[in-house]
Amino acid sequence: MENWSLISLCVLLGLTSRWTVSFHSYSGAGKPPMFGDYEAQRHWQEVTYNLPVHEWYFNTTNNDLNYWGLDYPPLTAYHSLVCAYVAKLLNPEWVELHASRGYESHSHKLFMRATVLFTDILIYIPAVLLYCFYFCDGSSKQKVAVAFCILLYPGLILIDYGHFQYNSVSLGLALWGTLGLGLGWDLFGCLAFTLALNYKQMELYHSLPFFCYLLGKFIWVISMTVLVTFALCWMPFLFDPKQPLQVLHRLFPVGRGLFEDKVANTWCSLNVLIKIKTLLSRETQLFLSFALTLLFVLPSSLKLLSKPTLWQFKLGLVNTSLAFFLFSFQVHEKSILLVSFMLPLLLKDGLLLPYVVTSLAFLFLSLYLLSAFERSTEEELRLGLYRKLTRRWLPKLNLSQIIKWKFWFSLVAMAALSFTSVWLKPPAKLPDLFPVLVSVLSFLHFLGFIIYFNQLQLMEPQRKKSLKKTN
Repeated sequence: MENWSLISLCVLLGLTSRWTVSFHSYSGAGKPPMFGDYEAQRHWQEVTYNLPVHEWYFNTTNNDLNYWGLDYPPLTAYHSLVCAYVAKLLNPEWVELHASRGYESHSHKLFMRATVLFTDILIYIPAVLLYCFYFCDGSSKQKVAVAFCILLYPGLILIDYGHFQYNSVSLGLALWGTLGLGLGWDLFGCLAFTLALNYKQMELYHSLPFFCYLLGKFIWVISMTVLVTFALCWMPFLFDPKQPLQVLHRLFPVGRGLFEDKVANTWCSLNVLIKIKTLLSRETQLFLSFALTLLFVLPSSLKLLSKPTLWQFKLGLVNTSLAFFLFSFQVHEKSILLVSFMLPLLLKDGLLLPYVVTSLAFLFLSLYLLSAFERSTEEELRLGLYRKLTRRWLPKLNLSQIIKWKFWFSLVAMAALSFTSVWLKPPAKLPDLFPVLVSVLSFLHFLGFIIYFNQLQLMEPQRKKSLKKTN
């Protein structure tokens, strides 16, 4: 009974924090002519409701692709269509063709926020709770604490309920896929991840671990599951050869260049010193990004192929998604939901207060509920490889203490950049100074993450508990 009370409290606080953030502003509020991501989601409802399927991804007189044209897979379009039918019942003006462009009202904002909350309740939150209770170690209270921290993660809340998107749908479906594999329900896991991939193409970042883990396990049945799911999702676009090609063109906009905005990946950070876009041709950029991405995903993928356990699978998800984010071509700025990296975007959307409050709350919960400092010993962090490498040259090095210093340095740096971004004006010659600094600092953290988690996957033995669960 006590556990159910804790779970209920955990979910209630998670929902309350989401709805509290939703009272604040959103992307592009009152800023014509393009407005922002909020208008993009509304416009997709307008397009999918009023136009036939074969026009959704094409530039026509009724569908200007330069004005928030659909650039996500079909499942996102179907989701927009379902929302549009509800919107039509509540107020036809919300999805009226052309006339609804830039529509803003308190009632419509309430409706849009409610659609995000509904998908969270339906898909994301149940997946988080089940994952924590089935696959997290420790007592029931410790599992609730982990679920609580995940549900209060600021990055996802601020982007979905502040800036305005539906990232919890694809992340939730991917988590359901992970649950399916962990419980031995391979077909269910395969189906859930295929749906995630058909909702947002960014789930390609997680595709290699799923492929490597499932390879050789009922390969024919799993292949049929993937093919049938894809066929059902893409069916309206398969009758005309031009349709799937145009959809793919919208999903992978190679013409936009190596990177856009201030993305915390290798190319944007390196661009501070070397103007890659100017020095290298588009074809060379494509080849270089492909080669580096392949180089960094291969070790993790090969390890998972040779040892397809749940522990290796989870590490593979981390390593391959980081590799894709850091090195692939045309990375979406929201494909990694870290608060410090999203700071410039959140300031632009007028979400400073929610950013500060949710970040501080998440920090407190991580330190207090999860006992982060108590679990930062060399044994807990699995730093055996680093100890072996540094033993000869730095025998007295306290790796655990260094990790703690790095943690506090990261916090101070994030706080300093947050303060300067809000209160100080950048030099006239460097108008993007603070967003670039945030991007580079985040990139350095991600680079450290990919090095650490790769050595963890490649060198460290698997935990006994994970072996038992997988067997």
